[in-house]
Amino acid sequence: MKQIVILISGSGSNMQAIARTAERDRWEQTLNARIAAVISNRPDAKGLQRAAAMGLTTQVVDHTAFADRADPRTAFDDVLRQTIDAYEPSLVVLAGFMRILTPGFVVHYEGRLLNIHPSLLPAFPGLHTHQRAIDAGCRVAGATVHLVTTELDHGPILAQAAVPVLTNDTADTLSARVLTQEHVIYPRVVAEYFKNLNDHP
Repeated sequence: MKQIVILISGSGSNMQAIARTAERDRWEQTLNARIAAVISNRPDAKGLQRAAAMGLTTQVVDHTAFADRADPRTAFDDVLRQTIDAYEPSLVVLAGFMRILTPGFVVHYEGRLLNIHPSLLPAFPGLHTHQRAIDAGCRVAGATVHLVTTELDHGPILAQAAVPVLTNDTADTLSARVLTQEHVIYPRVVAEYFKNLNDHP
């Protein structure tokens, strides 16, 4: 059975969309894949409750616990990597994981680390994507699923979904419209990843 580890920091709505699709489409039978664990860097992340309610294994690697280390980012990433690797994952999915990962971490999972970003990359990498799209006068916005590389939000694009930017949009209303599309494309990309893996082991 191929293992999926999902990393979250907040509400976990993309994690939940993936988990619901996995259950509905019986990934364990059809793709020989299952969600092994949901890991958060925040112990108060609402997504942990959502995951537990769905019967998923949850863990916390609290990034604030490493604040006194000489290199907090690397120390956190090392423990996070050890925690993930205990599940022997075929795929690691960043689903609203709000930490910039070190190059060593990214290279360790090269080719099996996915992220979803709330813009039509290469436009608007980084934060505050919806307000930036509105401020720039964009007629469309959207979301991108991509492989993670050491350059932030610049990995190979696997899927995109576009939504219109309305004249009365705020960052919140546009975010909500984009999020509905994130919930469609992210589970699809994860499923396609395992279909390709099964076809070309």
